[in-house]
Amino acid sequence: MDATDYASSGGGGSAIGGLIGLLVELAILVFLIASIWKVFTKAGQPGWACLIPIYNIYVITKIVGRPAWWLVLFIIPFVSLVVAIILYIDLARSFGKGVGFGLGLTFLGFIFMPILGFGSAQYVGPAAASGGAATTA
Repeated sequence: MDATDYASSGGGGSAIGGLIGLLVELAILVFLIASIWKVFTKAGQPGWACLIPIYNIYVITKIVGRPAWWLVLFIIPFVSLVVAIILYIDLARSFGKGVGFGLGLTFLGFIFMPILGFGSAQYVGPAAASGGAATTA
């Protein structure tokens, strides 16, 4: 009889822990969406565009000054990784940041995107259009 009591009380604790974990994950997700939204609005684009798959990549290409056909490159395996790195480096340069910040956006976006969105960085224009890192390398 005692074993049944322990099992039932343990089950309730894990359900509460799971609910707390879910709420923490949801809060982090909302914070990251707000960060990307802020980056889009700083660049003069609609913030809601960050919520729509594929269109959000198109908006990033507009922000950094790359042609819209770059979306097609995201279908090609391995090429998509290189294109993403180039876009994030261009995004960093479009906000007056360096290549290191762009690599941070690529590999640690959950840290660097809030810094870009809520920090003091201002949009200085499309980096690729002015001969950014990806066009000169």
